[in-house]
Amino acid sequence: MNAEILKRIVRAIADGSQGDLERLAKTVIDSERQVGHVKLAEQLEVILARQRPAKATQNPGSEAGRLKDLPTSRRHGDALVGLIPRETLEHHMVLPNEVDARFARIEKEFAARERLGAYGLRPRKTVLLYGPPGCGKSLGAKRLAWNVGLPLLKVRFDALISSYFGESASNLRMVFDTAKERPCVLLLDECDFIARSRTNSKDIGEASRIVNSLLTLMEEYDAPGLLVATTNVEDSLDAALFRRFDDVFLVPPPGAAQIEQLLRMTLSAVPVAEELDWAQFVQSLSGESAAMVVKAAQDAAKTAVLAGQKRVTSAHLNTAIAELKRTESQNRNG
Repeated sequence: MNAEILKRIVRAIADGSQGDLERLAKTVIDSERQVGHVKLAEQLEVILARQRPAKATQNPGSEAGRLKDLPTSRRHGDALVGLIPRETLEHHMVLPNEVDARFARIEKEFAARERLGAYGLRPRKTVLLYGPPGCGKSLGAKRLAWNVGLPLLKVRFDALISSYFGESASNLRMVFDTAKERPCVLLLDECDFIARSRTNSKDIGEASRIVNSLLTLMEEYDAPGLLVATTNVEDSLDAALFRRFDDVFLVPPPGAAQIEQLLRMTLSAVPVAEELDWAQFVQSLSGESAAMVVKAAQDAAKTAVLAGQKRVTSAHLNTAIAELKRTESQNRNG
């Protein structure tokens, strides 16, 4: 058993985290089986499978119980990250096959990290997702967290950024230290907020310092979980940041096949008129974000239900799409 696993086991015991202990136990069992200790691995599996008595009190290592241990700013005591509970993680995505394969590769490498390490290979651990708003970048982070079985910690930039000299960089380091101490998926959502190019920034003080700090922390990143950053404006990011990521890829707007799948999936819980022309609505929503496609379908379904009608019709969908496009146009021009 290597030193890193031992440290993680002791850390999980100290935190009272039953979930982390069970995951580490499975890692130990897999490791023992790989080195030929099959009988020992089987004995350990039997022990792990034993039913444990239910506890009446809340597990102090649960996500809710660990909220108090999250990092806070020294000056005001504000939480620097938000914990998104596992049961609330949306994780089903409709993506082109090639993009879905990029996500799946990260998940497979994380699951096989011990085996890769035995050959001196390092799994992808830092990922930058870019693309237009509403196409699933944040959802991609939730999917990764769900599929690798880790909690999701989302950095709160409003609490992290400080006007005091050097304090923003200090807050950022605390966040990265937390990710190193506690396995998680650390989400830097819309990271351009702190990672804008130093050459284009008018603020050569604190903004430049926090970018430099982020670059250093990314260079040194060796946490047991994953780091996921997202941005809508990748052209404005500091060029040096891209080299720090193990993988960088686009989460695109849905194509025709994905739009139809999103519509059908969103409307699967309500009856739909047989004469509904899916191709018409795919064309109407061409170029729109996945979020808008889903919202159009949801709005149409709600209109039908509230009106006491038995099924969603073309009229419901046409009205919902027109209303959303009108709102979108007003926001863009306003």
